[in-house]
Order: sequence, then C-alpha cells, then structure tokens
Amino acid sequence: MDSKRYTDMSEILTQYLEKKKMRKTEERFMILRCICSFPSHFDISELSQKLEEIKFHVSLATLYNTLDIFEDSHIVVRHQSIQSTLYELKILAETHQHLICTKCGAIRDLKNVSLKQNIENLKIPRFNAEYYALYIYGICSKCKYKLSRKKQI
Repeated sequence: MDSKRYTDMSEILTQYLEKKKMRKTEERFMILRCICSFPSHFDISELSQKLEEIKFHVSLATLYNTLDIFEDSHIVVRHQSIQSTLYELKILAETHQHLICTKCGAIRDLKNVSLKQNIENLKIPRFNAEYYALYIYGICSKCKYKLSRKKQI
C-alpha cells in the first residue's frame, strides 16, 4: 500500500468528519486503509473479502454507509457498470477514462493524455467543473471473439 496515499486520504477524511461533526471511528479508517491498497476499481465484495483476510470484521451495512461518506467527501468515486457498482479512489479515477464492455461488464482503463488535457481545458460557460468521468461503452475483444465464433457455427 502507498502510505503517502493513505496519509493524504486520512487527512481529507479527518477534515470531513470534523466539519460534519461525525465520529472518527476505527472502522472508517481501516476501511480507508484497505481501499488505498487497491490498485484500481473494486466492488463491495472485494472490499469485504480484503477486510476479512486481515481479520477485520464489519457488516455490509457499515461498508455501504462508509462508502457513502467517502463518496460525499470526494475520497472515492462510484462507477455504475452494466452488471455492478464499482468504486475507485478519486485520485486514481482522475488519471484515466473507462472502457466498459456491454456484454460482460468488464472495465478497462484508458490512459489517453491528449483526451484528458482536452477535457480539462474545456471551457464551459457559467459552470465550474470539479471532476469528470468518461465512460466509453462497446464490446471487448473477448466478447467480440465469442460472438464471431457463435456466428460461424
């Protein structure tokens, strides 16, 4: 895990909790530590499994409620794919766009610097953009191959 990432995110969380007059619980910070160890997208079951592996037991309700707090505090972003809901640290999500397969729901990251710069330089009248998420939907190469094999039969 990137300890600097966790330190930065825990400062954001602490400020948010103090501002909202919410408790700074061990569960929230352990969940944050676990989230910071994911290299990319994760779903609720992967997060729960990772916490169980380190013998830290929390209910699904706690996970969902904590992820709502993290989303509201701009620590994580929620990605709604065709088959599931995925989460990602906001600082990681800002570095790429997403390719989503409409057949299997797989998500692949696309790192296109010129596209990122074009979007960031976009001037929108009377609107101050905070962040963006770009989703490109299509069919991945595995599903395209499977479809072509079915047509040949």
